[in-house]
Amino acid sequence: MAFLRKTTAMNPKVSIIMGSTSDLPVMEKACQFLEEMEIPFEVNALSAHRTPQEVSDYARNAASRGIRVIIAGAGMAAALPGVIAAETPLPVIGVPIKGSCLEGLDATMAILQMPPGIPVATVAINGAQNAAILAMQMLALADDALMQKFVAYKQGLKKKIVKANEELAKLEYKYKC
Repeated sequence: MAFLRKTTAMNPKVSIIMGSTSDLPVMEKACQFLEEMEIPFEVNALSAHRTPQEVSDYARNAASRGIRVIIAGAGMAAALPGVIAAETPLPVIGVPIKGSCLEGLDATMAILQMPPGIPVATVAINGAQNAAILAMQMLALADDALMQKFVAYKQGLKKKIVKANEELAKLEYKYKC
């Protein structure tokens, strides 16, 4: 299977899965964050409906390949995150993808409403970046260097807001107090 081949010397820790490449503009935000944080990851397109056997094989073998967290994006019926979660012991983070009919609410509800014993952590509609941040937090629990990097990332967010408020204080309007 193509998704089991390794093309680099690094072993991925996070796997990003999407139902089709049309989801890439959303899921790319997770790729960009993991790249920035220097966390090895892989990206694949697998469909719970069109390639069910491949999804099952992937999910059952992910942990033995060194994957520690799976991010699965899906729209509409959004079966992919749940099907993966049913067949792996790894944490699965679902990213509901906005569709054309119900603006992503259909995918959100499908991912949220998993039966007991098959949890899928769920982020906001099109929230792939937050999925990657959550994956980093999970990995950082067992990696002190990654935890330090995560803490620095959070401090950077704080500094951005402090700087923004400093800039807003400089704005002059007649009725601004």
